[in-house]
Amino acid sequence: MGGMKAEWTKPRLKVVMMGNSGVGKSSFMHRFVNHRFTNLFRATIGTDLLTKEISVDGRSVVLQIWDTAGTERFLSLGTALFRGAHCCLLVFDVTSTASFSALDDWLHELLTQVNPHNPAEFPLLVIGNKTDQKNRQVSREQAQHWCKVTGAEYIEGSAKEDVNVDKSFHQAARAALNYFKANAVETDCHIQISEKSSETPQNRCQC
Repeated sequence: MGGMKAEWTKPRLKVVMMGNSGVGKSSFMHRFVNHRFTNLFRATIGTDLLTKEISVDGRSVVLQIWDTAGTERFLSLGTALFRGAHCCLLVFDVTSTASFSALDDWLHELLTQVNPHNPAEFPLLVIGNKTDQKNRQVSREQAQHWCKVTGAEYIEGSAKEDVNVDKSFHQAARAALNYFKANAVETDCHIQISEKSSETPQNRCQC
């Protein structure tokens, strides 16, 4: 029982991955969780979910990583998918200008679905994937400028070469944990229940 109790006291942090189909979201996620890479993934239909327990600043947390389909026809799943999200990874392909340009639409969709009280405080990381490729179309400076304007953090990496994959998810986990703690519902409610006495007062007439 003690182990089960400890398991449920670990924060479960919901991290959602968004971006165009083919940018490598599934590869990035599986490289982190399963320590392997393949480019044979078929397009995600709806969503894919993987979990992994990691340590963030000495505290154990359970990351629930939701890989969304990168096509608009699956965005109708949004309300349930994004409910309770603590962080988002926006992923684009540095060899695809179109995937970078689409970040504006994905960010709009994210904020619409999550509807945070303060959008500026919602943790957002942008991942420039496929830096191992030679035909780069989006420069680091372009991506950094977009992130500066939107208030997002930027990390470049490669799922294929395992570059900055762990760093990306650990950074997302730290941001998600801070958001989780800042928005946790206060449960320490003190409720006082007074019991009405069933005894008959002595001064009541018993006639």
